[in-house]
Amino acid sequence: MSIAAYLKTIGRGKDGARPLTVEQAHDLLNQVFSGQVTDLEIGAFCLAMRIKGEEVSELEGFVQAASEHSISLAEAATALHRPVVVLPSYNGARKLPNLTALLAWALSQRGLSVLVHGPQDKTRVTTGQIFEALQWPIVADAVGLQAAWQQGQPAFMDTATLCRPLAKLLDVRWVVGLRNPGHTVAKILDPFASAGVPSIRVVNHTHPEYAVSLTSYLEHTHARALLMRGTEGEPVADARRQPRFDVFVAGHKRADLSRTPQEGVLVDLPDLPTEIDAQTTADYIRDVIRGQHPLPASIATQVDCLHQALLA
Repeated sequence: MSIAAYLKTIGRGKDGARPLTVEQAHDLLNQVFSGQVTDLEIGAFCLAMRIKGEEVSELEGFVQAASEHSISLAEAATALHRPVVVLPSYNGARKLPNLTALLAWALSQRGLSVLVHGPQDKTRVTTGQIFEALQWPIVADAVGLQAAWQQGQPAFMDTATLCRPLAKLLDVRWVVGLRNPGHTVAKILDPFASAGVPSIRVVNHTHPEYAVSLTSYLEHTHARALLMRGTEGEPVADARRQPRFDVFVAGHKRADLSRTPQEGVLVDLPDLPTEIDAQTTADYIRDVIRGQHPLPASIATQVDCLHQALLA
């Protein structure tokens, strides 16, 4: 089969392109994930969508396809029947320590089951590298995930394990030099949509225009999620200053559960490590766990916000 008809729809430039329907978007990405199209077609798809931008109908269809190609994790959640927090970790550290693992630990201390998923990336300090340095669970299936949660630990899963064809689509970035819809899909994927337990995703963005499209998607899909501008694209609050947290429950933005951003001049900065490598970050996280450093106030607020949203 060919996705040429879809490329003709989405590839007419920012003003001439038209959005795909949910069914078309699902079929397109299913063909990509099933290996039914050429590398040239995949490159064209990625570039066309990068120029056009993703519409809600397209994101819905893309996520449906990604969910169908993901391994099943629902059994781990239903076995324990505890609320689940999903932290998609896809950017890594560039200038600031990547504290997504610290957020995961703090959430697990509230009795929540926490899954972090993300890719391997040799150009950034990833959460997977930090989990490895901490010797925390890196799991390959629902059995391993359940075992980690039974021990009260957060768990990490590589994207290539969770959804191998999605990981391959993300890797197109290293060929064409640009991100593609796979990155957005990874950040809104819900591995526990059918688990029958309360779950919440942290959906983060790096550019303000994505806040608009992601808000529309979360409303349309009746999602429970915390939407925020990520710290260098990570789903954890900036340890120096609390960002805005927009909480959605059943697709409705809840002002009572959301948080306003910290404004004004910073007068008190947390004692963060000056190096951002995985081992230094892991050592800092261990110090916080031991009580030698306080949990940054913004991350503590994010934990409270997520916990309250799960109870709503």
